[in-house]
Amino acid sequence: MSQVQNDFLKLRQYMNTEIIGQGKLIDRMLIALLSDGHLLVEGAPGLAKTKAIKKLAAAIECDSHRIQFTPDLLPADITGSDVYRPENGTFVFSKGPVFHNFILADEINRAPAKVQSALLEAMGERQVTVGATTYMLPELFLVMATQNPIENEGTYPLPEAQMDRFLMYVKITHPDAKAEHEILKIVRGESRQEEKATVNKITQKQVKAARAEVLNVHLSDKLEEYIVQFIMATRNPGAYDSVLKSYVEYGASPRGTIALDTCSRARAWLDGRDYVVPTDIHDILHDVLRHRVLLTYEAEARGITPDSFIDALIQKVPLP
Repeated sequence: MSQVQNDFLKLRQYMNTEIIGQGKLIDRMLIALLSDGHLLVEGAPGLAKTKAIKKLAAAIECDSHRIQFTPDLLPADITGSDVYRPENGTFVFSKGPVFHNFILADEINRAPAKVQSALLEAMGERQVTVGATTYMLPELFLVMATQNPIENEGTYPLPEAQMDRFLMYVKITHPDAKAEHEILKIVRGESRQEEKATVNKITQKQVKAARAEVLNVHLSDKLEEYIVQFIMATRNPGAYDSVLKSYVEYGASPRGTIALDTCSRARAWLDGRDYVVPTDIHDILHDVLRHRVLLTYEAEARGITPDSFIDALIQKVPLP
């Protein structure tokens, strides 16, 4: 095990002591960081989504910023804008909050599509264009967007084009009773200002080195073929089951193939292995594909969800 891999495992342990009962979210955040992708997290209020990204940013040598999405937000409030300087009659670009390493787009679905689209170029191209000038974003750049599944009033569903920009779409639930007890202990400790666990900060150089190691994780030809065939099955499920054929309007894009490849490698690396096993692929299938599979009205009428559709495909597409 390399030193950088050991440092990330320590970071993983530290995050699990700070964010109780959300091990899946922590793993997905680290996988997104290692895969150089972005994360969309859906969960009820109070599940430590904001705290998790703040803790991760604090454990890495980088800067972070929270953007609270509201109906009156403007695109310039995210990207920045040219500001007129009357003293010399020139315009100077004032950078917006997107020019940080870690961005928390809190309740992203509360802003109109015009504002949401301001993140499209930033997330996809790692740059921002204002007027005729393009500005590059930091090399280490991660967006974690959240949305509340409980309230629909005053919200704007994310368009498919923006959904596809997210590496993973993670759904989290409430912690169990044991975790609730641990949460109470932590909150009491914070109120009493008790000494807390610490972790050595991960440098951006270490993040870059970790990403290079993840790319070198071995993925066999048979598992690569399985990933490709699974993506093909989302586009043409009729090849495996005639009933499933009527459930899909559009299958996963090539971004889904790339995401399955990188995320499965990152998950294997976080588990201390230098090779991918089928469990790594199955563990991240739903998070990678649930927002990339568009179902038909017939499927929705029958209560079929993207998750249940993916479950059915797992049973149909044979492992190598």
